Amino acid sequence: MTPHAPGPMPAAAPQAAPPAFPGIPADEGSCTYAVDLWPADPAVLTDEPRLLAILRTAAARGGATVLGESSHVFPNGAVTAVLLLSASHISVHTWPEHRLAQVDVLAYGRENGERMVASVEAALAPAHVTTARLPRSFTP
Repeated sequence: MTPHAPGPMPAAAPQAAPPAFPGIPADEGSCTYAVDLWPADPAVLTDEPRLLAILRTAAARGGATVLGESSHVFPNGAVTAVLLLSASHISVHTWPEHRLAQVDVLAYGRENGERMVASVEAALAPAHVTTARLPRSFTP
């Protein structure tokens, strides 16, 4: 009997990377939301502390971790506020002269982004709102 010479070892199957964020399937990717809101009460559009609180609440409802925040009040009272999140961001830019708030959300996981957007909408109680959602991808 001739001993059998071993052939090349089969390549190991690639190991799936663990999800970047536990509890969120990796295939959900991320989404960008662009939300234009015309609040029924336009006083919120110049209320920096209230806008920051709305963003913080939205981040918490979306399960996001806030790493930092920044805001600025312009001479006309308009506010720009941004929360830096662990894997994304949420921001608001107000236009008091147009009675408009524009909110941008980049969220990891569709459900988390939708929770953040719903939270902002509920807090601003808009008379009118438009929302655009753009799925983002981690793969080419």
